Amino acid sequence: MRGAGLDRGGAKPYIRDMAKTKDDPNYKVIADNRRARYDYAIEEDIECGIVLMGSEVKSLRQGGANIAESYAAVEDGELYLTNAYIAPYKQAVTWGHLERRKRKLLASKREIAKMWNATQRKGMTLVPLVMYFNHKGLVKIKIGIAKGKKAHDKRATEAKRDWGRQKQRLLRHGD
Repeated sequence: MRGAGLDRGGAKPYIRDMAKTKDDPNYKVIADNRRARYDYAIEEDIECGIVLMGSEVKSLRQGGANIAESYAAVEDGELYLTNAYIAPYKQAVTWGHLERRKRKLLASKREIAKMWNATQRKGMTLVPLVMYFNHKGLVKIKIGIAKGKKAHDKRATEAKRDWGRQKQRLLRHGD
């Protein structure tokens, strides 16, 4: 029988895409900005690479990062991540890195132009959402093009979330 997930020999099943699966050993979330979805209405997100030093990658493998207070900006046609914290790597005493230095993000020119247009013309903000190792073991960061929420928008989001929780509880218990 040919097809149905079998290779040409018909013996072994093949896997087409292993990207971002839970059983993938290389995929690992390093830092998550959970507050961003509360403070901002995310309209679109873009995956970017990041230029790092060796000691920064080693530190990230140990899990020492925080992107909660950081932001991204387009400067001179290039995209930068500012104020992201990467803990110092203890073994790299001589050639270490600065914890909160400005880091260049890698994206296509079209994506950078779209981000510049959103921030300069539409008044949007570039917010880092999550930093992770992808299935190849490379550090990636997901940047959200977002608009700041007002206080009443935050209350509406919180009420909607609470109602979802309460509805799930009612369905579970059958009251």
